[in-house]
Amino acid sequence: MATWDRNKNILLELVKLPGNEQCADCGAPEPDWASYKLGIFVCLNCSGTHRNLPAVSRIKSIRLDFWDDDLVEFMKATGNAAAKKLYESSVPVFYYRPQHQDCAVLKEQWIRAKYERREFTAEGLHFQQAYCSGYYEGILWKKGKNKKQFLKRRFLLSQKDFTLKYFTKEDSSRSPKAVIAIKDLNAAFQPEKIGHMHGLQITYMQENHTRNLFVYHDNGQEIVSWFNAIRAVRYAYLQKALPKAADSELLPLITKSSLKEGYMEKTGPKQCELFKKRWFILSSKDRKLLYFKSPLDAVELGAVFIGPESLGYSVRESQPKSTRGNKWKYGVTMVTPDRQFVFMCEQERDQKEWIEAFRQVISQPMLPQDYATEASLKRR
Repeated sequence: MATWDRNKNILLELVKLPGNEQCADCGAPEPDWASYKLGIFVCLNCSGTHRNLPAVSRIKSIRLDFWDDDLVEFMKATGNAAAKKLYESSVPVFYYRPQHQDCAVLKEQWIRAKYERREFTAEGLHFQQAYCSGYYEGILWKKGKNKKQFLKRRFLLSQKDFTLKYFTKEDSSRSPKAVIAIKDLNAAFQPEKIGHMHGLQITYMQENHTRNLFVYHDNGQEIVSWFNAIRAVRYAYLQKALPKAADSELLPLITKSSLKEGYMEKTGPKQCELFKKRWFILSSKDRKLLYFKSPLDAVELGAVFIGPESLGYSVRESQPKSTRGNKWKYGVTMVTPDRQFVFMCEQERDQKEWIEAFRQVISQPMLPQDYATEASLKRR
């Protein structure tokens, strides 16, 4: 019993050390588990993936399981910082390192890449060729016009001309159905929205409107390779477009996730028109609030630019004078220099979350590219 208590206390002190206080794989705080084969501390979620890799990792709870002295000594001698130096020695600068809030496939493939394939060490560098070459071609399931129907389509990504193309036939020598410029392309995992654990949303601009493609692949490694191949080509494009920018400036621009998504009801500019239920997406990177009829629509119905407070933008809780057709009761009023936008939320929690998200964007100063975004929306 004395050995149990002593070793448990040692582990609880080790997990407080710099580097160990966060999960070695996703950065979640206060990890309670450890791989005694790799010498790292991990969170509960990541421990599940490690359990599926018994050839390279073995998991114990640092609080509930018994630890032999030799295993505790190994944890002392290793730890997250030393493991990171070994297993992440050659991660490409553009490669997405998942955080604890990210979807399961990103975290699982990150763990498998590091420890199973040893992708970021000298012995596994050949695995990087798939997404580092500037060229990627393969089959993805793409949502068709029928919202429940996904069809096989061939996609071709090329750094040579900075495009992503897809074809209705598997033969990519034929004319593509669409040619998407990397300049305006974004990729983000959306498993819940798409209804597949590997669901990826590709967004781009066409004729000054935002368009969406919804795709997936049955193989987790393949869809994450597609994601990082897109990031690689986006990174190369940004280096060319912004040659003086440092990596710290370019990396946040490669791909982005929405700040907030969900249904709200909206009315027209006079605030007396019929309320209609719409799916909204708020992006803090380009300061746009997009709205769609449904989550899986290909083209947005409209967009609202969200500027800073210094230019007259604000948001508040509200109860509009007229509520024709609305079913929800929690109002949000977004004030812009040109007009007021009135939205209704189903729950008070949704109302508060939307207001907080709007305020986060409003609090950010305008960047040079934001003025171009604002001008393009006004030209519609």
